Amino acid sequence: MGAHALETGPGPEDPADLARASLVRQIDRSGAWASDPVWRKAFEAVPRHLFVPYYYIGAVGGYERLWGEDPDPRARDRWLRGAYADAPLATRVKDGQLVSSSSQPSLMAMMLAALEVRDGDAVLEIGAGTGYNAALLSYRLGDEPVTTVDLDVEITEAARQHLAVAGYHPTVVTGDGARGVPERAPFDRIIATCTLTTIPRSWLAQCAPGARIIAPLATGLIALEVRDPDHAEGRFLHTSAFFVPLRGSARPGPESEPEPVRTGGVPRRARSDDLFRFLLTLTAGRLDPHDAYALWEREGRPQRERYGVTVGEEGVRAWLDDPEGPYTWQLP
Repeated sequence: MGAHALETGPGPEDPADLARASLVRQIDRSGAWASDPVWRKAFEAVPRHLFVPYYYIGAVGGYERLWGEDPDPRARDRWLRGAYADAPLATRVKDGQLVSSSSQPSLMAMMLAALEVRDGDAVLEIGAGTGYNAALLSYRLGDEPVTTVDLDVEITEAARQHLAVAGYHPTVVTGDGARGVPERAPFDRIIATCTLTTIPRSWLAQCAPGARIIAPLATGLIALEVRDPDHAEGRFLHTSAFFVPLRGSARPGPESEPEPVRTGGVPRRARSDDLFRFLLTLTAGRLDPHDAYALWEREGRPQRERYGVTVGEEGVRAWLDDPEGPYTWQLP
């Protein structure tokens, strides 16, 4: 954080403290950490604004940059209020495309609670982003058990700097997150902050038995329990989730990418329904949209929790209701 934002100094009336307290109350009302309220202390303690010294908001013709060193006090106030909004923040834009962001805090809180960490757990975060999520993990577990990885050296260097300013020193690795970080394995928990098209097998091989993985897949969040290096299974959480896609050499190649989904002939109300879009995204290239619509209606427009994923010797499969039931789809 720049000198301008420190003008009032720390204390009960510090604008950053007040904004952070307001954010914590908002997350609390959402119920995001109801299953593990200890995370409230982490969000109270870790200052998000230190991790977003600048960010971008949508503007006519592209993006507007807000930053904590802006000479205009009104602009600095906008930056600080935005840093503590319960909203994702675009933190790195390249050629007009978003390549990194700071996730919505309430969604981060929900994912961290769903991770079900225990004291002493070794945690791997896929997608370092600003370093804020790694700081929350370090607050809860200490620095040593926490590893965060990102493909882009500029992102990892910035994350390392932000973490140091905030007083946290987890292991920050520049590398292909799809390949994991084998030199730091085994991990008891893996959390991804980037959208996947499938589950990388390398992650399972780096997990201890009984490990848990929380990762965005399609437009949802999958929670997997790892049995051994070749087997994992779990269901989706109830919430929708949208993240920057995983980048790296170990993600499926172009020949494995699903074709663009064409929904002509599907009723408009279904095309705009979040749950139907989830089914379409999960089964893209493997289930015709018209067949997907028929299934969706026949099965009572299923919620995300009815879907799951199995990783086994036969590959990675998504399914509805039962991994051995009639509705299963091979993932890339």
